[in-house]
Amino acid sequence: MTEPELGYEQALALFDESLKTLEDGNLSLDAALEAVDKMQVYLRICQQRLDEAKKRIEVRPAGDPEAGGEPPPELEEPETLFR
Repeated sequence: MTEPELGYEQALALFDESLKTLEDGNLSLDAALEAVDKMQVYLRICQQRLDEAKKRIEVRPAGDPEAGGEPPPELEEPETLFR
């Protein structure tokens, strides 16, 4: 799988898997360095996916026509039992 094909959950799972392998301490120095390199790639993918999601759900202030927000609806005063 190439970098763009990985989703957030996939990249996070691969990151966790690499971290567990690294924490086990049974890797040679070269294999440990390779695992760290892969983890950096997975972490970058996760950050990119989070940034993309943040842009998609960005909250726009209500009433700001430039930001695409609509003004809040007019609220009516609720009727009260005691006047």
